[in-house]
Amino acid sequence: MSERRTDLHPDVEAMLSALEAGFPDVTEHDPAELREIIVSRRAPLSRQPDMAIARDVAIDGPDGDLLGVRIYVPHGRSDDRRDDARPVVVFAHGGGFVFCDLDSHDEFCRAMAAEVDAVVVSVDYRLAPENPAPAAMEDMYRAICWTAENIAGYGGDPARIAVAGDSAGGNLVATASIAARDRGGPAIVAQVLLYPVIDDDLDTESYRRYGVGYYNSTKAMRWYWDQYAPNGRDSARIIPTRAASLAGLPAAVVATAELDPPCSAGEDYAHRLREAGVPVIEHRFDGLFHGFLTFPQLSLTPPAREKVWQMMRDVLAQTANQPSH
Repeated sequence: MSERRTDLHPDVEAMLSALEAGFPDVTEHDPAELREIIVSRRAPLSRQPDMAIARDVAIDGPDGDLLGVRIYVPHGRSDDRRDDARPVVVFAHGGGFVFCDLDSHDEFCRAMAAEVDAVVVSVDYRLAPENPAPAAMEDMYRAICWTAENIAGYGGDPARIAVAGDSAGGNLVATASIAARDRGGPAIVAQVLLYPVIDDDLDTESYRRYGVGYYNSTKAMRWYWDQYAPNGRDSARIIPTRAASLAGLPAAVVATAELDPPCSAGEDYAHRLREAGVPVIEHRFDGLFHGFLTFPQLSLTPPAREKVWQMMRDVLAQTANQPSH
């Protein structure tokens, strides 16, 4: 194993060492077994922060089966006297397309709902390899369509729907945004990509620098792609950079982590979006690693989260006075 940088924050170094010791090598396990191991090592659900509504709903999926979503509606702030509808965020969790679920990101979605003051719809999309690409993207697209049709009943504004995802979820958000544009689907006002897995190029600068020793790895990313898209990846439904054009996509928030192998691809995607005329708010979190936003116990995570929440508030505020349609 290569040596890690010596200038890391002590808390980051300690967290990376703990993850290295406690997180399984994903490539050595059957996916079903891997999910069981990860769930067994997960902290108990805190159900915090408290929500006015935190409800699991089964909706019709794209293939006729039921698709689970969890809807979070925050309490009103003490100084909030508005009676207008809140913006909405349809969220796709990370997990390499293979693991994680509604519970793994429950605390994160609650915090997002409370701090962004938005209705959050978290999607329990189908996992690979049992459901290869583009099944997960189609689930996300279906959840976006359902949200546009039904979220007013939860106090959400169907004219202000954003999509957000971390890691593999960032890929699903990017590809679902392209699908919504190309299919004439719901108007998405913003896409929030958090250390997104944009493409399968494993020979970028960040892969070369941080592909070993920083929690996420080149070896693991190759395995994730093999699980998710074993039948080819030459499609914008799987890799967003394969789209003929990125013009006309929703405004983007792109947050990357310096020590993350997919960092370069995320930054390149932000650049491509700008070149296509898409407004982009971009920030790289230096000295932090893939997945850090879901580790609230890390001392650097709360201020980083606040930066993400502010970027989301900023992009959503730009849509606040747009007419409904």
